[in-house]
Amino acid sequence: MSPWQQRSPNASAAGGLGPRANATGRGGERGSAVSVAIPLTMMLTGIVGNALAMLLVSRSYRAKGSRRKRSFLLCIGSLALTDMLGQLLTSPIVISVYLSGRPWPAMDPSGRLCDFFGFSMTVFGLCPLLIASAMAVERALAIRAPHWYASHMSPRATERGLLAIWAAGVAFALLPLAGLGRYALQWPGTWCFISTAGGSAFAAAFAALGLLSLVVTGAGNLATMEALVARCRAKARAAQPGQRWGRIATETLLQLLGIMCVLSACWSPLLVTMLRLVAQRAAGPCRGDVRRWEWQQQWQQQWQQQWQQECDLSLTAVRLASLNQILDPWVYLLLRRILLRRFCQAASAVSKCSSAECRDRDSASDRAITLSHRTAA
Repeated sequence: MSPWQQRSPNASAAGGLGPRANATGRGGERGSAVSVAIPLTMMLTGIVGNALAMLLVSRSYRAKGSRRKRSFLLCIGSLALTDMLGQLLTSPIVISVYLSGRPWPAMDPSGRLCDFFGFSMTVFGLCPLLIASAMAVERALAIRAPHWYASHMSPRATERGLLAIWAAGVAFALLPLAGLGRYALQWPGTWCFISTAGGSAFAAAFAALGLLSLVVTGAGNLATMEALVARCRAKARAAQPGQRWGRIATETLLQLLGIMCVLSACWSPLLVTMLRLVAQRAAGPCRGDVRRWEWQQQWQQQWQQQWQQECDLSLTAVRLASLNQILDPWVYLLLRRILLRRFCQAASAVSKCSSAECRDRDSASDRAITLSHRTAA
């Protein structure tokens, strides 16, 4: 049953948006105008970045000589597509709620929009994590087991794996329809997500799967980095430094470090917070238990002081997780190319200046030596 179907008509007026219920009247228009800038900016930035990443992936995939990296390109393209769909399906709803100046219950009395929003948040939150872990495993196999990788990893196998990830994400997000968990309104009343009230097993499963994906991604990237370092040392001992190989290895190491840092920083706060709330079996407006808000109206001032900080921390955590959809294309593709190009240009300029300096210094030395010989003669 939808979380709104058991609410009384007065619930929305009884602090249903929490202590910052500034979107319920004309007095909140100024704060709403400030707040709407955040989801609007995140949506536009995410769409532009992911669209550009998909364009570059499409061009690279069709290029000659890209057969060996087509599986990796498919993973990057699917990650960009997933992130962009997540932005397109959720951000407009948040923006419309901010701009309408009406509480969510007034816009969604049946609760179906809340369920759809929570479903979208779950699918497009879990699938990128699973795709990132699959990419980490794919890179580790390509570096550590190249022969097995060449004979077993084909673009068709990668497509089947990606379809399985999407199907698993959708099936998991549909569990509330079977009565396993529910989606509920979250602080400050502009988005819906998995309810953690009462020690929800569904919320615990989502957080556990997310953390497991982070662990697999970190382990796969560390295995790849260890193999790259070992291969670089082997080439150095064999007196075959390989300038191109060293550049590619350094670039890959920096990229993998960036991926791990971004994923951990964006997703760990939300996942850890969800596990903590489930373990405490606590409930509150910022945790999605809307029905308890009615009897808390008379204690609203005391409630504000007690829960304000925690609600703000929860909102920051989910914004960090949403930020990952924006950073993904830059970490995996765009920033790598731009930084590499700039680095090469800077290195080339420094190298040319150093060479010119050496030539000028040598010429000056030669002239001084010649002049001294002539003076001595």
